[in-house]
Amino acid sequence: MSDFVHLHVHSEYSLLDGMCRIKDIPKRAKELGMKAIAITDHGVMFGCVSFFEECQKEGIKPIIGCEVYVAPRSRMNKDVGIDDKYAHLILLAKNKEGYQNLIKLVSEGFTTGYYYKPRIDLELLEQYSEGLVCLSGCLAGSINQAILNDDMEKAKQIALWFKNLFKDDYYLEIQNNGMPEQVMVNQKLIMLSKQLDIPLVAT
Repeated sequence: MSDFVHLHVHSEYSLLDGMCRIKDIPKRAKELGMKAIAITDHGVMFGCVSFFEECQKEGIKPIIGCEVYVAPRSRMNKDVGIDDKYAHLILLAKNKEGYQNLIKLVSEGFTTGYYYKPRIDLELLEQYSEGLVCLSGCLAGSINQAILNDDMEKAKQIALWFKNLFKDDYYLEIQNNGMPEQVMVNQKLIMLSKQLDIPLVAT
């Protein structure tokens, strides 16, 4: 059995990005000897119930999550050229409270934060962080964007903000996706991990 668990997975509900079908994801995880797998669609949780049911059929532990869009300012700000630039962030529910908080966050993204995408903000994260595990995200995450802009001080400040909020449930996310920028970013994230005592997770 493999101890590796995919924690950043997009299904057909991640439009223009997800290639995996929900019914196939748990089957493939089982074939590979994995014990658990996550679903983290972009901004939505539409597939979570069917994903849970398919995982139950295959004896795979389902991890319910979402790759949320975080507004650069308040989710209430909707100015063109500023607020259409959002950061990606991975949130995973670790218990019932976390699942309920994730639902609240994603719902608020649509009802109060929608501008091009369903967006949340730091204020909402402070309100609904209990029971959630947070990963720093892909190259479109705020820390990685700061690194790509050669602003390590900003990357450090962002990482410390999230660490302060999520405590031991915050991880810097490294990936191997074949993109040259990712190789450089990974090295900087490893350095930040050591400096700030924030654990790494490979997705």
